[in-house]
Amino acid sequence: MALSLSELTKYKNIVIQCHDNPDADALASGFALKWFLKNRGISARFIYGGKFAIKKANLALMKEVLGIDVEFVKKLDEAPELLITVDCCYGESNVTKFEAQKIAVIDHHRVFGSVPELSDVRSNYGSCSTIIYELLSKEGVDINDDENVATALYYGLMTDTGNFSEIFHPADKDLRDFAAFNSADIILFKNSNLSREELGIAGDALNNAKYNDEHSYGLIEAAPCDPNILGVISDMLLEVNTIDTCVVYSILPFGVKFSVRSCVREVKAGELAGYIAEGLGGGGGHIFKAGGFLNKELLEQAGIRYKRHKLAEFITYKINRYFAESEIIYAGEHEEDISSMAHYVKKEIPVGYVKATSFALPGRNITVRTLEGDVDISVQDDVYIIIGVDGEIYPINKAKFDASYKVSDAPYVFPGEYPPAAVDVKTGERIELLPFASSCIASAKDGGIYARVLDHRVKVFTKWDPDKYYLGVPGDYLAVRADDNKDVYIIAKDIFGKTYEEYK
Repeated sequence: MALSLSELTKYKNIVIQCHDNPDADALASGFALKWFLKNRGISARFIYGGKFAIKKANLALMKEVLGIDVEFVKKLDEAPELLITVDCCYGESNVTKFEAQKIAVIDHHRVFGSVPELSDVRSNYGSCSTIIYELLSKEGVDINDDENVATALYYGLMTDTGNFSEIFHPADKDLRDFAAFNSADIILFKNSNLSREELGIAGDALNNAKYNDEHSYGLIEAAPCDPNILGVISDMLLEVNTIDTCVVYSILPFGVKFSVRSCVREVKAGELAGYIAEGLGGGGGHIFKAGGFLNKELLEQAGIRYKRHKLAEFITYKINRYFAESEIIYAGEHEEDISSMAHYVKKEIPVGYVKATSFALPGRNITVRTLEGDVDISVQDDVYIIIGVDGEIYPINKAKFDASYKVSDAPYVFPGEYPPAAVDVKTGERIELLPFASSCIASAKDGGIYARVLDHRVKVFTKWDPDKYYLGVPGDYLAVRADDNKDVYIIAKDIFGKTYEEYK
């Protein structure tokens, strides 16, 4: 889904909201959007909620020096006509929920649920600042008309991409190179990342780090502080050569805030954060950076005493259990033993398919975005994308398509909640797949698959996407194509029952 900023100007009572504990990218995005609306004659409010007002030194300076008028609020007296969340998605655990007549979302994080009609989510971008920059450019607005806006967007991008070390998308490079920022302000912000008190907190925390050599992770408890400091400490700890994953947490009166970092493909920081917080709060984020919160009341209801040593034991237990429970399979290198697996064939039911070259040129790298997550594909003449019974997608080559499906003349009807779309990794162009979809019938005449029910967590790096794993949890199925026992993948429990039946 996409939006244009001009669409937003038909609303007059507008509130812009960033996530709780805002960072520089969130502040920059809301600031630039408010500036645009002001220039269109609309006086919007810019707010954030949560437990804490901004205290981090560089963010306080950013607000003061650039004139960012953002309000810390606990409630809104009335529901605005339009609420726009920037650098976050409405309804997420790190976004205080305020009622509104209409919702819009501008974000660069991965979104796992549905989004409103007025949305622009680009998870392949390094920052939300870049999305705002592009939206402004499409309106003919030059960010360099206001030096403070250009400086804010530049700094937002810089901080969210590790001082530009994690820039991959050309749009991020465009903002970096185009913004006429105030270099003195940027130097001031960069050199004000920590207060003396926060430096002491970070130093004390790092001195008391605990290390697990078996799983190459570090764990630190930090004194109560601005949650952004936990991320700073995490980044420092991850630079230790024997640390691949780390968790830094702080015990607060109402719960435990924690930060997660990973630098290896076998651990997604967002998944680990969600695992730690499961049923006890909320957690999530990027592949390499994430955070979460453990609610004190929920911890105590679960029988976990709210004491330092008990919380340390619990977090350590969860991390160790995460590693112990997770089997890792590298398809293509792994040859699954099918002797104890049952043989299944597809039910002859209609599904959809899209030929990759019908919407993208051969050689292009695309990310297919679905409700279940993203799938990375290199477009080739023989690549097809199957849209399954619940709208799930997976790539397949022509030979396997011809063996497993037969083309149907019936019109294709999408059964899912979130229509899949493809994003061109190079250009950022977003393409809806349904206009290119046709119907086909799954055939029971091919060799089918061998499968077994999982009783533990399994991460599979598929032959199609060897850089990113797909997670299976107990109750899901590990499947192997009957004609290729190195083609291993995960099938969700509910989808398996609708799609396969035991071979007789």
